[in-house]
Formats: sequence, structure tokens, C-alpha cells
Amino acid sequence: MPSSPEIQAFAQGFPLTLLHAGVTLALLFLGATLYVLLTPHREIALIREGNAAAAVSLGGVLLGLAMPLAVSLQASTSLVEIGIWGVSTVVVQLLVFRLIDFILHGLPQRIGEGEMSAAAMLVGAKLATALILAAAVSG
Repeated sequence: MPSSPEIQAFAQGFPLTLLHAGVTLALLFLGATLYVLLTPHREIALIREGNAAAAVSLGGVLLGLAMPLAVSLQASTSLVEIGIWGVSTVVVQLLVFRLIDFILHGLPQRIGEGEMSAAAMLVGAKLATALILAAAVSG
């Protein structure tokens, strides 16, 4: 029984889709890991202690990294291109995140103390940056 062209296209395209998504998710994980290592406070430990501000802040970082990665994934046509755009957007985001932490002096410490307003401000700044970077990648 012959399969339809749609089924054949799916069977050929789905493994490539999984590979592209897997590479992009690995870049997201790498970026988040680097961010956690670069920050002055330890989000994971704070989250385990019940610090909601740290959870909101780290969630904003994940979204901030994922937005330009998603756009670079959509704009790329090969694994090499996904890697180049993905690594470059993660590096730029990490640099910008550090700059934001510097400009908004004291916010990381306030997040460590559980202050939600500081977390909301930091997340807003990081998401705004992510949207601009994603738009820049999309051209």
C-alpha cells in the first residue's frame, strides 16, 4: 500500500526537524548554564530555597535566550547556520544581560533577597533586549 506524499514528506522531514530543534535546545541549555555561572547570585540555590524572585528572573533569562534562538532557528537552513546564529545570539544576549545587570546596579542582590519588583524589572529589560536581538536576526 503506497503512502501519501504528505506522509513521505513528514517521514523525511521530521528527523531533520528534531535535529534542528535538538541543537537549538542544546544552545539554550548552554546559554542558561553560562548565565547561571556568570551571575553574582546563585539562582538555582535561591529557587530551591523558595525564592520566587530568583525563579521569575531565571525564567526571564530562559525566555530572553529562547526568543533570538527561535528566530535564528526559523531563519537558518542548515545545522552550521543554526550553530553560527545560535552561538552568536547567545553570546550577545549574555553580554547584554551582564550590561543590564551592571546598569541596573543592585538588582541581582535585591533578587537574592526575594524582591519581586527587582526581578520584574530585570526580566522586562532582558525580554526587551531579546525582542530587539530577535528582530535584528530576522533582518
